[in-house]
Amino acid sequence: MVAGEASGDLLGSRLVAALERRFPGAEFFGVGGPKMAAAGFDSWFPQEKLAIRGFVEVLRHLREVLGLRAELVARLLAARPDVFIGIDSPEFNLGVERRLKREGVRTVHVVSPQVWAWRRGRIRTMKRSMSHLLVLFPFEEALYRDTGLAVTYVGHPIADEIPEVVDRGAAREQLRLPPFAPVVAVLPGSRASEIEMMAGPFIETAKLVLARLPDTRFVVPLVTRETRNAFEAELYRCGARDLPMALLFGHSREALAACDVALAASGTVTLEAALSHRAMAIAYRVAPMSYRIAKRLIRVPHIGLPNILCGEPVAPEFLQADATPENLAQAVTNMLADETFRRAVEDRFVRLHAELRCGAAERAADALAPLLREARSAAD
Repeated sequence: MVAGEASGDLLGSRLVAALERRFPGAEFFGVGGPKMAAAGFDSWFPQEKLAIRGFVEVLRHLREVLGLRAELVARLLAARPDVFIGIDSPEFNLGVERRLKREGVRTVHVVSPQVWAWRRGRIRTMKRSMSHLLVLFPFEEALYRDTGLAVTYVGHPIADEIPEVVDRGAAREQLRLPPFAPVVAVLPGSRASEIEMMAGPFIETAKLVLARLPDTRFVVPLVTRETRNAFEAELYRCGARDLPMALLFGHSREALAACDVALAASGTVTLEAALSHRAMAIAYRVAPMSYRIAKRLIRVPHIGLPNILCGEPVAPEFLQADATPENLAQAVTNMLADETFRRAVEDRFVRLHAELRCGAAERAADALAPLLREARSAAD
């Protein structure tokens, strides 16, 4: 298995547990994060090596990533796994899958590349690379129906994990937050490159929100020691050490449960916020060249997963030059002041939660079981 970022680590950990229940004693190895390791996964390389986003950013690390991929493929071919599972990270995993499939290894990819947004021609490459594709969103299965690619919709594991009723009061008590103060969850991303781009604007946004609403409290869940250190350094640079801002090591679920509004970098965490039924402002910045390339290629009206899945702009989006502290602070304070709006957003996200909650890990394991049994039978 290869999972290149924090969201993939979560998906992978749940899948390892579900497969272990069906195949006791199975061995899991490749590239994963701490959650996968806790489930018994043997990670050969640090997951952070693959956590790179943006065209220009990838180019800066291309030689290192290609070298890692070549070494990984060589080790996987020597190990001859029954099944290889690539979790998201298509730029990295499709190359691994294509090589392994050519050598007779069954390959499964979890999380559809966003061909519905851009690069639809990539489906040809996917067919050469994957034995089976597991998709997380209902509309994706229909997208592949006439392509000849074996596809199964499994739902999203985050929708299974987050309870249908989120207890704000209990979460605030756990995080030692005032029961009635406005609380904003600040979610700058799980990658070091995202912290580099988003920490400064988000900290400046918090300063502006606090000036307008002095009782506001902020919580910032950070995934790794590296991202926490980078965020703390940005706090010092912005002269914001006195902000009423609690930095958490992980605990994004608790932060989202406790907050009234989230300020989030575009990514899986926005789906987590939606499934916690929280109003949010979505922001994103990348290197200018990466943005210019993406703007030419992307063919969907929204970038935030909640807006894409709801088919409407439920959460305001601020991209690149529009992702200024002034714009973000205005959006956050507007949402904090408008309880009617927040309740309408909550109702829409409750419906989305119900659509995606369908036992994803178990359904994924059900789809994988025939491939594993077939591989075991062939080996015997």
